[in-house]
Amino acid sequence: MANVVVVGAQWGDEGKGKIVDWLSERADVIARFQGGHNAGHTLVIGGTVYKLSALPSGIVRPGKLSVIGNGVVLDPWALLAEIARIADQGVTVTPENLMIAENTPLILPLHGELDRAREGQNAVAKIGTTGRGIGPAYEDKVGRRVIRVADLADAETLETRLSRLLAHHDALRSGLGLPPVDRAALSALLAEVAPKILPFAAPVWKVMNEMRRAGKRILFEGAQGALLDVDFGTYPYVTSSTTMSGMAATGTGMGPTSVGFVLGIVKAYTTRVGEGPFPTELFDADGERLGTRGHEFGTVTGRKRRCGWFDAVLVRQTCAISGVNGIALTKLDVLDGFKTLKICTGYDIDGQRFDYLPTAAALQARVLPIYEELEGWSESTAGARSWADLPGAAIKYVRRVEELIQCPVALLSTSPERDDTILVTDPFAD
Repeated sequence: MANVVVVGAQWGDEGKGKIVDWLSERADVIARFQGGHNAGHTLVIGGTVYKLSALPSGIVRPGKLSVIGNGVVLDPWALLAEIARIADQGVTVTPENLMIAENTPLILPLHGELDRAREGQNAVAKIGTTGRGIGPAYEDKVGRRVIRVADLADAETLETRLSRLLAHHDALRSGLGLPPVDRAALSALLAEVAPKILPFAAPVWKVMNEMRRAGKRILFEGAQGALLDVDFGTYPYVTSSTTMSGMAATGTGMGPTSVGFVLGIVKAYTTRVGEGPFPTELFDADGERLGTRGHEFGTVTGRKRRCGWFDAVLVRQTCAISGVNGIALTKLDVLDGFKTLKICTGYDIDGQRFDYLPTAAALQARVLPIYEELEGWSESTAGARSWADLPGAAIKYVRRVEELIQCPVALLSTSPERDDTILVTDPFAD
């Protein structure tokens, strides 16, 4: 049976949570493979709103196994708080339905402190970090000094890891005017949280490969979006992990042949949170209208998102890099009522036309979008569940998007509700 990996094909906030939830009904395993609790997913099910950040979106479905893979950086205290929060909404999380990879790196309080101190003192160019310690935790991972879930089970190993970690962080903190880390207090925190986290720990790579061989369907859930990728995003205004589909394999301990169908989630317009280039950003009434109708505020931070017209250049680029087989086009209903719509089909940089976004920051800063105008529609698309429910102009818009990004629409979402989805191509089909 085919597996499916879901990735954002813009700057995140594309509606991955709803699509993963919709697909998870037919999956046996839902696995997060990168990112941290800075990336939120909102699910609306039967009028109930679930806001998730560390937990995989499949956790709200009974009988499914949710997995936090080794490509994630995990704040154990944030995870426990999230488990308690959704328990109040009737969702029970136990080691039976949640598994955490033993080699998952941990985000500690010192990571968040470092993150916020750096951003606060960066007067040259702020990155726009959420301050939750994701970047510093990934730095410690590649610096070979991070504490991982398995380390919580062995006091001697943990003390060795702490010595290596604090030798690095105390030097950094001194340069930022921060006091040394209180080692005793940190050790106490880890001792207190260990018995709450360790029951979820498991050799995820082994369990996942066994499930694949048994014919179980696996849904890989990415966080953020391709344009925030540390290699291919709008660097340095990016996240600290690989957000492309290839990370699904390494972030869970499975080989690249296990990934299967790659589904890119694409919003019918474009948004971005934080700093960095945004070629189609709008500063007028149309931009305000998109933000208001689309409820464009961050799930985790509450920050207002920047809004703009659909950028076909960027989506074509991210679909190619991530090997997207089909897209899920979301929030089409937000465009209802616009008399005219615009799609960016190319860039003008100093009089030269580009059909991709150059890597050089200086060139990105001088990009001017080249637009194609399309007729809008006055009818409502909200809640449509078949092509017959859509206005002709809306169908024409969708088809033009497909042509420009050189990738077909597999799913079409017309509201935040789970069932307001038009299936065109089944990602789980063999």
